[in-house]
Amino acid sequence: MSKQAQYLNDKVTEFLDHLDHPLRNEIEELRKCILTANAGLTENIKWNGPNFCFNDEDRITMRIQPPKQIQLIFHRGAKKLEQPPNRLIDTKSKLLNWKENDRAIATFKNIREIEDAELDLAKIVDEWISAAK
Repeated sequence: MSKQAQYLNDKVTEFLDHLDHPLRNEIEELRKCILTANAGLTENIKWNGPNFCFNDEDRITMRIQPPKQIQLIFHRGAKKLEQPPNRLIDTKSKLLNWKENDRAIATFKNIREIEDAELDLAKIVDEWISAAK
C-alpha cells in the first residue's frame, strides 16, 4: 500500500464510487495531495463531498457539484468566527480566491491544473492547517 493510499478513508472512496463523477481522477489526485500535505488530517463526507479535518475540526471541504470543476473551500469550521485582521495565511499563490480573511477557494477544472499546482497546494494546505488550529 502506498503512503498516500493508507490515508484515504474507505467510506469516502465508497461514496465516490457510487457517484460516477466525470472528474473522479481529479478528485482522487486532490485527496492524495491534501492528505499527504499534513499528517494530522483525516477525511470524511460533508456537504456531499470529501471533507478534511484536523483534530475533528473541518478545515477543507471539496465541492464536487456541479461536476464541471472541483473547488476546495479552505475555512475554519462550520461556525462563523470573528474575522482575523489579516488573511489566515500569507501566500503569494494565485491558487486562492479569498472570500474573507479566514475563507478562500481554490478551483480546478482538469488534472493538468492540479498537477501544475500540487507543490503550491500542498504548502497551502499545511500552512492553512497550522494557522487554523
